[in-house]
Amino acid sequence: MTKIQTIERFIFDQQPETAHGEFTNLLYDIALAAKLIAHKTNRAGLLDILGRAGDVNIQGEEQQKLDVFADEMIVHICDHTGRLCVMASEEREEIIHIPKKYKKGSYVLVFDPLDGSSNIDVNVSIGAVFGIYRCIDWNLRGRIEDVLQPARNLVAAGYVLFGSSTMMVYSTGNGVHGFTLDLELGEFLLSHPDMHLPEMPAYYSVNWAYYDQWSPGIQAYADWLQGRGGSDAPTMSARYIGSLVSDFHRNLLRGGVFFYPAEVSKPSGKIRLLYEAGPLAFLMEQAGGYASDGRQSILDIEPTELHQRTPFFIGNRTLVEKAEFFRQQD
Repeated sequence: MTKIQTIERFIFDQQPETAHGEFTNLLYDIALAAKLIAHKTNRAGLLDILGRAGDVNIQGEEQQKLDVFADEMIVHICDHTGRLCVMASEEREEIIHIPKKYKKGSYVLVFDPLDGSSNIDVNVSIGAVFGIYRCIDWNLRGRIEDVLQPARNLVAAGYVLFGSSTMMVYSTGNGVHGFTLDLELGEFLLSHPDMHLPEMPAYYSVNWAYYDQWSPGIQAYADWLQGRGGSDAPTMSARYIGSLVSDFHRNLLRGGVFFYPAEVSKPSGKIRLLYEAGPLAFLMEQAGGYASDGRQSILDIEPTELHQRTPFFIGNRTLVEKAEFFRQQD
């Protein structure tokens, strides 16, 4: 008989004997938030949570109703447990302080509550991304300095994919593990243990509509991926959904590279360093891959702003390092 393992049991079994449960329970909290968001997402066509909420987030983008729901749900579940000292969300301009009436915790949570939510109206998969740091100063309640840490300092990162099934994938620095939500049981069950990138990449993912906005080096890299810039290019197919978590998840399972480079109109790129690039880079390295801004590892970039953006190349190491090679030509 196949062994069934819930995410709760898996997290418990993975924690060291010296653990006090604070970190373990924080992962439970995120899994609970994921279940609640999945419930609303799966019923989006039947509820009044589609379309715009009427506000604009700090990124200058119109918020979708599900964005707001997911953001508020994560904060509501995590702000009173005594496990966090501070939070930061892609949807909010400032850091999220833990109310003083609650105990201060040891960890920092950064998250994109719902990436690609505008795709809900056309029934395309979307996702949430999160990263967990340790609080820098245990004696202080929570500051922006606790949030502005390089992704190399992450103690855990993960994402939740809301698609034909709901999956939660995370790493605590000991491999990448995926769990699928069983709707009948209401539990995440281990379905993808110890995920690794295949050595032979299958896909490259980029929005070709912006080709004319890229630098000559990046254009040359894109041409190389298509087999038009040398004989050493691997044979791959182009796949691009436009939903970051979905594109990342597919390439994690099948191998390949996703990239969103700088553009003439977006010289700093589009992907958010803290909420998207950093956590996904942590996961990718754990799965045997690599993430870069085209010059250096994403994990080594020191954030200076809450909503800092970065060019982003992520996937099989050889493919990302090839992007760095071509970007040196700019």
